[in-house]
Amino acid sequence: GKPVPAFGDASARVALVGLAPGAHGSNRTGRPFTGDASGGFLYPALHRAGFATQPNATHRDDGVRLRDCFITAAVRCAPPQNKPTPKQLRNCFPYLLEEFDALRHLRVVVALGSIGFGATVRALRERGYALEPERPQFAHAAECVARRSDREILVIASYHPSRQNTNTGKLTKPMFDAIFSRAAAVLSRAPATASPTRPKARPS
Repeated sequence: GKPVPAFGDASARVALVGLAPGAHGSNRTGRPFTGDASGGFLYPALHRAGFATQPNATHRDDGVRLRDCFITAAVRCAPPQNKPTPKQLRNCFPYLLEEFDALRHLRVVVALGSIGFGATVRALRERGYALEPERPQFAHAAECVARRSDREILVIASYHPSRQNTNTGKLTKPMFDAIFSRAAAVLSRAPATASPTRPKARPS
């Protein structure tokens, strides 16, 4: 039941924003997306894309390291029934703001699920970014660009790698791999030139 801190490379150009600690995963292990089915789907994808040193993340001392990647969440403690309350989101929001401030090289945010996406959009607005489109809507692989005088950040939305989504085929390995391939492609360019897209995808 303790807060779970973020995990990853302090100089990362890619940040992942999830929902909250899983009750039987990071709530138990103390590291995001570790020791449960969501992590079992996420870390192999990060490894395939070159953002993680190994595909397995089972406990805090398993040796996995993130490269150019940082994982955080909208809520820091496991919420009841995995549904954060508005108060929990408000209480945890300052931590997300501080992390975005600290990630000086941030170029891409991958928002995992609609709550992670909403928290990301709110944080960027709070820090003075103009969004294009102005009112981005969550859908898998949807994108928006956040611009400020000193920086441009691409936000990529993805279905959350929850067991509910992966077991039903709503989120597949190719779909997830495409998200991180897109992030890697953005990093390969300097400066970023991505423009927002509006793919045909079901909202979640």
